[in-house]
Order: sequence, then C-alpha cells, then structure tokens
Amino acid sequence: MTSRPYTLLSCAVSIDGYLDDSSEQRLLLSNGADFDAVDEARAGCDAILVGANTVRRDDPRLVIRDPARRADRVARGLPPDPLKATVTTGGDLDPGSRFFTVGESEKLVYSPSPPTHLDGVATVVPAGDLRAVLADLAGRGVRRLMVEGGATILAALLADGLADELRLAIAPRFVGDPAAPRFNGCPGRTPVLAGVTDLDGVAVLRYLLSQAAVDRHWLEAAIDEARRCPPSRAAFSVGAVIVDAAGREISRGYSRESDPVVHAEESALAKVDPADPRLAGATIYSSLEPCSVRRSRPASCAALIRAAGIPRVVYAWREPVLFVDGEGAEELDVAGVEVVQVPDLEPAARAVNAHLL
Repeated sequence: MTSRPYTLLSCAVSIDGYLDDSSEQRLLLSNGADFDAVDEARAGCDAILVGANTVRRDDPRLVIRDPARRADRVARGLPPDPLKATVTTGGDLDPGSRFFTVGESEKLVYSPSPPTHLDGVATVVPAGDLRAVLADLAGRGVRRLMVEGGATILAALLADGLADELRLAIAPRFVGDPAAPRFNGCPGRTPVLAGVTDLDGVAVLRYLLSQAAVDRHWLEAAIDEARRCPPSRAAFSVGAVIVDAAGREISRGYSRESDPVVHAEESALAKVDPADPRLAGATIYSSLEPCSVRRSRPASCAALIRAAGIPRVVYAWREPVLFVDGEGAEELDVAGVEVVQVPDLEPAARAVNAHLL
C-alpha cells in the first residue's frame, strides 16, 4: 500500500490570481465547459477532498453530474460518486449542508478534535495533519485524490510536497479585491507545464508537481504510441518514449513501426545516436515491461536498454506469459537500472492488446 494517493489539485482563479471575492456570494470563475471538464476529472478519482471553509462558504455537492459517467463508474465496480472528505480544526460544520446530504458516497471528516454532532452523517476520523489524512485515505483504498480547495488546504499540500498535479483554470476576468482569498503556491518549486486547453475562454493549465506525475504523463504518451501499432495476432502492441533528465522528449517509437518485428523500445532507440550524452540520464517509458527474451532478434529490449546506458525504466503492464516467459524488469534491476511500474495504467496498456487476451 502506498503512503498516500496520487493527489490532483484543482482550482479556478481570476487573471489576477483570486480564488473568490470577499462578498457573501460565491464568485463563479468557471463556465459550462470547464464545469464539465471538472466533472470528468472527478469521475476518474476515488475521493474528493475540500477544506472546511469551502464546505461552509460554497456548500458544494461534490458529486458526478453526468449520468453516463456515473453509469461508467458503476460498470467498473465503483460507487457512482467518489468518496467525499473534509478537514476541520474546530468541527464547525453544518450536518445539513449538501456535502453531507447529497450523494450516496461515504463522507469522511478529519479533525484533531472529532466533533460528535456529525455522528450519523459522516465517519469522523482523528487526524492532526494532512500527511496523516492522506495516509488514512490510502489505507481506505484511495489511489487517486482530487482536492478542490480552498486556499488554505491547497497551499498546505503544496508547501508539504504532498501534491502531484495541478489543474489551474484561469477565468477571463479580474477581481482586484485585497480582502479576497488568493492562490498562493510554494516558492522555489518549478512545476512542469504539461498542457494548455482553451475551454470557451477559460484557459486550463495542467502542471506536473512530482516525479510520479511526470512518470504518469510520459507513460500515457507511450500508451498513445501503442495505439498506432499495426494489428498483429502474434505480438503485443507497445509504445515507448525516451525522455532526458530535464524532462524533454528525445524520441519515441511503437511496435512494428519500421518493420514487422521491430519492438517499441528498439524503434525509439534506433532514432537516437548511441553516443548522445542525454541517454546517460534518460528514462525510457514503455507501455509493456521490456522483453528479456525474443525470437525475432538476437538482442532483447532489456539488453538494448542496458547497452544504451539508460539508467531508468518506467512501464505500465507486466508482460504476461503469452508468447515468451520474460523477466525484463528483474534483468534490468540486477543490472543496476531503476525500474518503476505504474500499475494503475496497466488497464490502459492491456486494452490496446485486448485482441490477444
């Protein structure tokens, strides 16, 4: 069990960085297209966490709105809505708020001094800090967590290095209210910009905040490459991407890209000069564990990776015993290569090969 879930921060701000204004009414900084995108992001998470001030001020429902997304979660054996959680110091929460009354998912309240008046509407968990909160959520099976505010909890997670990804929506307006809450980041950190989307005038920026987020981003790119493979009943469809130590792509490839038997890692490596100094600090991302045995070439992909001097391998799906009994991960590990599996992306890598299974 991991010590904490993969944690996605999500918030909307004005151009001048405000999360809200100081009026009694909640300031909406999103539009319909952005609300729908947030709904989609929620549907991909196991839990949603907000601070107590957000519960009191915004009275959020924190449920999946789209019926098709709810049905898809149920079809995958999940509840229609993610678990809901909040953190409070004093326990000043209204049990009649929509956080507690709307939706069928489990509700958790974390507090160093557990409030008794919430018994019956939520599970109250003693917890003194956010690290303990995330550890408890991981222990409950939460693998992907979405945090939707407010300013205090977002800043605390950033300051403690407990966030993996930031979804920042920037609304086309100014607030200019000195008394209003602003989005305060963590000085000294340099997030990696992974994407920008225009949603009817709202700019949505996706930032990667941790190595886990960077690995996930490039592994998803490798899985996308796998979808380009010509179909075959005799070989897996695999994608690979090589990235340098600064997070810049060096090359990518996919199975059967240049000939009927070329493997993804082999294809990506063939596009790089073997003397390229970037390889010494690179990571190769592969949708499938690199092979250690193959019939079509004298050198396996694990051997090619070792020969290239690449020190780190990240993959999604452990190679099943279908064509050969491979041990690529073990072979690379013994050779001193850092090997990381991201198992929650295994279903996506498997889906590309559904015709073989």
